Amino acid sequence: MDPALREAVARGESAPLSLAGHLRLAFRALAILLLLAAFLPLHFLYRLFAYGSPFPMWFLGLTARIAGARVEKIGVPLRRDVFFIANHVSWLDILSLAGASGTAFVAKHEISEVPAIGWLCRLNRTVFVKRENRLGVAEQINALREALQDNWSVTVFPEGTTTDGQSLLPFKTSMLSVLEPPPPGVLVQPVLVDYGAVAEEIGWIGEESGLHNARRILARKGSFPVRLHFLEPFSPEEFRGRKAIGARARAAIEAALLTTLGKPLREFRHDVVPVRYNAPVE
Repeated sequence: MDPALREAVARGESAPLSLAGHLRLAFRALAILLLLAAFLPLHFLYRLFAYGSPFPMWFLGLTARIAGARVEKIGVPLRRDVFFIANHVSWLDILSLAGASGTAFVAKHEISEVPAIGWLCRLNRTVFVKRENRLGVAEQINALREALQDNWSVTVFPEGTTTDGQSLLPFKTSMLSVLEPPPPGVLVQPVLVDYGAVAEEIGWIGEESGLHNARRILARKGSFPVRLHFLEPFSPEEFRGRKAIGARARAAIEAALLTTLGKPLREFRHDVVPVRYNAPVE
């Protein structure tokens, strides 16, 4: 990313758009709205006859493509009874992972209160959690178990924030409590989300608002790769508790990220306040 743009993004400032940028933004936003208008009636019609509607997965995957993401699956994602644990770079992670696997997600409660966005998240069976509601952890774990039964997969971003794609933060493992004890037959599959050379540009970090970040990406010229590395799954029953499970998943993601980057991981810039987007309960 250009140094001047990086600093502007870190301060939460919105970069000026060219005429072409405005046109790309308008075109992509319109395409997403038209896609939503087409898929919503089909989703509710499908739900009259069956529960597992594929339309949220298709909508999210196509929205990622409209935004410029070209998703490539590396490895084989498990189709059901799987708990994905992934690193977190951008809100596009959610669109890409959902489109590739149909997974549900864990998101912080504030997202549920955002007009339209919260409603769309519920269509994909998102589990909303309150960090401060420690007395409600058991209820949230039950919601996770239900999502696992309905969607067959749930994804957690245990870093608790987005990074620059060249770093990996310590994992917060409280929402892995759903695996204490593990539901019968459920496996854990670590996932590396990799944006390659454009990771810093795509990443949602600093004080940049979600609206500014979406505006900047939707106005961006061209497409960009999103490689989803579905790593070797493992049984959580082989590990003692959520911390051990989290450590095993993080080690796998770190090794894959090191291989992908071909250099040591960067220490995340703690002088830049990261955006708390999809933080699990601590």
